Amino acid sequence: MDEELYKENILDHYKHPRNKRKLPAFSMKGEGINANCGDAVALYVRLEGSRAADASFTGEGCAVSQASASLLTEKLRGMALPELRMLAPGDVYTMLGVKISPGRANCALLPYEALQKA
Repeated sequence: MDEELYKENILDHYKHPRNKRKLPAFSMKGEGINANCGDAVALYVRLEGSRAADASFTGEGCAVSQASASLLTEKLRGMALPELRMLAPGDVYTMLGVKISPGRANCALLPYEALQKA
């Protein structure tokens, strides 16, 4: 996939976010706020046993932060708790698929920060 397709993917997840809702019953919740721009994300995960049965997010922000949250919630579904704990910032960058400038790194990693707090 070339970078242009990844950019289209980010815009698609921004305009049509997946899992953007508050879970009615959740096991974990974390929140992140980017003080530089005001983006905010709350991430919800519902566990069944030791697996993420569902994941969702709420919040507002730029295309990068919202697409990152949408992509991350899709990735989390079905993951075992130890796998969730092993996620790293590089995994988020890989999901986004484009080079993120240093000024946009906080936006891209906002959902990851929320997951770490959960």
